[in-house]
Amino acid sequence: MIRLKICRRSNELLIDSRVMSDEIKNEEMAKSPEELELQALKDKEREEKAKRGMENDRLYQKDFQYKHKNPYHEKLAEFEEFVLRDEAAESNVGKWNEAVFNREAPLCVEIGTGYGHFMHDYCEKNPDVNFIGLDFRFKRSYNLARRLAKHPYRNFKYLRARGERIEFMFADSEVDKLFYFFPDPWPKKKHHKKRLFQMPFLRAAYQVLTPGGTLFVKTDHDGYAEWMAEFVDNPDTHKLFDIRLRTFDLYEDAPEHFLASFQTKFEKIFLEQKTPIKAFELVSKKEK
Repeated sequence: MIRLKICRRSNELLIDSRVMSDEIKNEEMAKSPEELELQALKDKEREEKAKRGMENDRLYQKDFQYKHKNPYHEKLAEFEEFVLRDEAAESNVGKWNEAVFNREAPLCVEIGTGYGHFMHDYCEKNPDVNFIGLDFRFKRSYNLARRLAKHPYRNFKYLRARGERIEFMFADSEVDKLFYFFPDPWPKKKHHKKRLFQMPFLRAAYQVLTPGGTLFVKTDHDGYAEWMAEFVDNPDTHKLFDIRLRTFDLYEDAPEHFLASFQTKFEKIFLEQKTPIKAFELVSKKEK
């Protein structure tokens, strides 16, 4: 059976890349044992290289500079009341509540807002929180900003920024909740190094979260979920977080959990396809 999936980068429907054609299967079967062994070694090397983390990536360096040539960058200036772009997103470290929201309230951050359904609804249902959503896609950010401009509340800010740089956007223990839902799984092994969920990200999340602060994660992708689980199970991660939830079928194993109380646009499509939703809840062990 051929299944459809959503391409998160282009927002188009594609044939599920996980369903191999007969032609590809035949090519794999035609390989000699030596070729298969060599391919397995190459795959293992790529996997290990990716899992060593991205500490040397420029995105994780303090002096990183955003570069772009996109008309939607200037269009986002139409919403300067609540939108901050690029370096401006890193100009309020430690003073988001005081200088930006002008009130003390729990600070919640969503990395990768996508269409913004969760951000929009969460802000409406929780007017007593200060909410920051961030995404890097230009057109998607602009379309969401247009929608947010009609929101009944103003308890949010929107950042056109990179999730890899949260430690440069927020001070130590400034964020109460981090949300990371249905990120691009980068399914090809050569692209695994682009996956955000790695130890550098977990260390940054721990750094910006308050004592007892929580990181919530959801994904539909089996491969990315297994990747995440390996990092979640890592002893280094257990030094930083208590693992409150680790499931490969959220609605079967924890239907009463907070993460099962809402569905994003992507999630509704996945559930219609009978795709199990994988979820994690990590609570900071940081002491007060």
